[in-house]
Amino acid sequence: MATRLTGTVALVTGASSGIGAATARRLAEHGASVALVARREDRLDDLAAEIGKAGGTALAVAADITDRDRAEAAVRGTVEHFGRLDILVNNAGLMLLGPVVGADAEDWERMLAVNVRGLLHTTHAALPHLLAAAEEGPRRVADIVNISSIAGRVAWNGYGVYNLTKFGVNGFTESLRQEVTRRHVRVGVLEPGGVDTELGSHNKPGIQDAMITPFYESTEVLAPEDIADGVAYMVTRPRHASVGELWIMPTDQV
Repeated sequence: MATRLTGTVALVTGASSGIGAATARRLAEHGASVALVARREDRLDDLAAEIGKAGGTALAVAADITDRDRAEAAVRGTVEHFGRLDILVNNAGLMLLGPVVGADAEDWERMLAVNVRGLLHTTHAALPHLLAAAEEGPRRVADIVNISSIAGRVAWNGYGVYNLTKFGVNGFTESLRQEVTRRHVRVGVLEPGGVDTELGSHNKPGIQDAMITPFYESTEVLAPEDIADGVAYMVTRPRHASVGELWIMPTDQV
């Protein structure tokens, strides 16, 4: 087993499936102890057992990060269990597409809650522990990786509110990087394009058929493991090497 992250602790949100689960596995392979945070407790337990069987260490933390108290409790529970926190991967996300005219505004609230408020809650709760890790930890650096989307750079018809959340994640990431980089907390955003996950599975059937299925049928699609490799690349760099922004795109879109 690789050991670049031995002695460190990582917290991954949205860890019950897709990119989050793949990222947790990859960080554990590099030697990190991993806190798995998501709402689906049964899936977290299965993943924690899988990581343990492979020789890693994982803690299942069932929490809805859109609730500030629960997000803070997830971070607090992680630090109480492992004694520290070195890496935060804000991966939890929701994509509900459709036009603004005639849209269900409850979908917007759900996306804003997961993609923006959840990220803010976990970051705010984790930051004091990450700053401490950067000062006292074995690597003398800590990392925040925010999983955004190419939709944080390019707008498309029907993606309006999803674009809003991801443009916001990108702007927040850049602002936070400027705030804490001199304190050796590296903050980066990873922007995938075209990944086969459950992210869009909550879309209405008509939206799925009109906007998502044709895309998957017309391009090479990335796997969650491809994005996990990108996260590992960002957090295993030498202490003074920071990756502020990383795009991961299918080769036929480059």
